[in-house]
Amino acid sequence: MKQTFMQFFEWYLPSDHSLWKKVSDEAEKLALNGFTSLWLPPAYKGQAGKEDVGYGVYDMYDLGEFLSKGSVETKYGTIDEYRQCVNDLQSQKIGVLGDIVFNHRMGADEAENIKATNVNPSNRLENTGELYDVKVWTKYTFPERHQKYSDFVWTWHHFTGTDYNENNQQNDLMIFEGKEWSEHVSKEQGNFDFIMGDDVDFSVPEVVDELYRWGIWYTEISGVNGFRLDAIKSIDARFFTGWLKKMAEYGNHPDFAVGEYWTSDTQELIQYLRDSGHCMKLFDVPLHYRLCKISEDPRNADIRNVFEGTLSDIEPEFSAPFSDNHDTQPSQALESWVHEWFKPLSYALLLLRDCHYPFVFYGDYYGIERDQIAPVPLLKEMVWIRKNLLGDGIVDFNDDDPKKACWLVCSDNPVIVIMSIDDEWKQSEVCDLSLANRTFVDLNTPDHTVTADETGKAQFNCLSKSCTVYITQEDYQTLQNEMSRLNG
Repeated sequence: MKQTFMQFFEWYLPSDHSLWKKVSDEAEKLALNGFTSLWLPPAYKGQAGKEDVGYGVYDMYDLGEFLSKGSVETKYGTIDEYRQCVNDLQSQKIGVLGDIVFNHRMGADEAENIKATNVNPSNRLENTGELYDVKVWTKYTFPERHQKYSDFVWTWHHFTGTDYNENNQQNDLMIFEGKEWSEHVSKEQGNFDFIMGDDVDFSVPEVVDELYRWGIWYTEISGVNGFRLDAIKSIDARFFTGWLKKMAEYGNHPDFAVGEYWTSDTQELIQYLRDSGHCMKLFDVPLHYRLCKISEDPRNADIRNVFEGTLSDIEPEFSAPFSDNHDTQPSQALESWVHEWFKPLSYALLLLRDCHYPFVFYGDYYGIERDQIAPVPLLKEMVWIRKNLLGDGIVDFNDDDPKKACWLVCSDNPVIVIMSIDDEWKQSEVCDLSLANRTFVDLNTPDHTVTADETGKAQFNCLSKSCTVYITQEDYQTLQNEMSRLNG
């Protein structure tokens, strides 16, 4: 069966502790639609308590169990609700990816007086002064947890640097006395070890030991089937090779991991795969930027070659393509939102061709209330088609028009897709003997049907700046029945 993943959250969900319950409520429908795995947001307590999306990591052992940072619950609910939603998904044969954020900590319980050196934020290899006395929030004692699950106390010795000095109340990037940024990370800004908050020092053996201990605990208590790994361009690739291998020995033996290495350079992704021994998949960020650019400037685009040079093209079995996510949605730091007109086209490319591990974004599936963004048209239908109809054989019917793409997915249940990225409607002739005398329904306009002749030849078309998916009349009736169940 084809794999289809969903990122089941967006940045601006309400802080009402309800997401884990929604996951449980939606599990059966998500399985019926065709999703095989869900990426859930970070389950542990962040520095902002119930308001934290999950990336301001405070206590990774608090999955909504302790009264810390102003609430017992995380933004998404309690530990019991989290474990229940994982069980509910798995009972529907949907795998669960836990979101792992290792590289930084925030919201420390105590400050420490140490020495540090200021660093040029644009070139972290350049110090901008001498050692001086600083007061930094780097001691994590987790007093409300009372050492349950772990008695490990984080201090400045376990971090490389931070970005706030309490003495002068300034946000200066600094590196601690005797410390060095990790060598095997992205070379962006000289060295991209540091992201925010207190930067975890992976060269300290007791830190690595603690991350292994936590990983085993989390893998067993959560029961997840795999991991989404945050900001790996700032973490030595060699760490994950051993960590993922060890995690596979526990719990449900998680065997899938996908890493977020944010770069538009495909070669950087390929190098990270090599450095990590291909122990994970990587999000195809270059493809995301390609989709975004086409949606912004279709006049200078060639839709026939959209995958060329991306990770999905060069390393397809290790690529996780996506259209948008919580970082690229409007008002976020990496905002690069694929325009609404192009969203159905982008998902047709991801879901109805030969991508191995496509990710659907919650905000595209359910909409984003804050920005009054509606669900992407035909997205549910495309997910269902991927599960129930899609074969492995792809035949392109492209011609010399760079603004049009057309392909046939061959199987006993053929699927034909045609799309236009300019202001003209498009038409393509498709010819395959398996289509002979079969009638196809246009999902955009079900009253419009196309019947192939006895040789399997027919003309398929779509309107300007749109995508049309054609399936047989028989499959369309089944689809309609399934959509009624999903929407009922």
